[in-house]
Amino acid sequence: MKQIYADILQAKKSNKKLLAILLDPDKIDRSNLENLVAKINMSPATHIFVGGSHVISTDIDDLIMQFRQNCNLPVILFPGNPSQISTLANGILFLSLISGRNPDYLIEHQVKAAPILKKSNLEVIPTGYILIESGHETAVETVSNTKPLSRNDIDEITATAIAGELLGQQLIYLEAGSGAKNPVSVAIIKSVAENLDIPLVVGGGITSSRSIDNAYNAGADLVVIGTAFEKDPDFFDKIFQGIEFKTED
Repeated sequence: MKQIYADILQAKKSNKKLLAILLDPDKIDRSNLENLVAKINMSPATHIFVGGSHVISTDIDDLIMQFRQNCNLPVILFPGNPSQISTLANGILFLSLISGRNPDYLIEHQVKAAPILKKSNLEVIPTGYILIESGHETAVETVSNTKPLSRNDIDEITATAIAGELLGQQLIYLEAGSGAKNPVSVAIIKSVAENLDIPLVVGGGITSSRSIDNAYNAGADLVVIGTAFEKDPDFFDKIFQGIEFKTED
């Protein structure tokens, strides 16, 4: 049964905010994996995303099995290309970089991945991926050879998100990029959220409880934390200790 997307839709309907921890296989210390899993289990995360713009690790299957055996959260692939697909995950964000015009990331990688996904039991979630200018060149921009949309052109960003929904995407993902200098602005999130019926995911440059709350209160349904947790596994301990994890109604 395909349950991941159904749960995201239900969360949106009930105004329950979701949080994903994004893990790059190349940056995980395998000798400290037990502690990493423990930190994830103690965090407010609702999903685990695995992947990155450019991944060279060859043990993704084993890594995913470790997470699935020791965490109760769904493990969802966040692949930069088809080589990152593992059929052992629960699902996959089937990303199309709709902010760029590089055919490799609009359709070519998806064509190569399609036969693998068709034979798998992965829950495939079509996702319109929109890269937003964040203050410096990010890995996504470098690897995809595409320019991010200007953070000042909210109308174009919003129109791109609407186009993604009309094309049949099930999620829209606003991305400032790994280690972004500036997160996606509240004004951008608010404009996109007000013009979508499908769930909105926001990630990149989110490094504090305030920036998480800002994204939620502007309309994000799911926030992604990557670099902040990657650099400090105690990230959630520090910002949420003694603080109820919630957003304003």
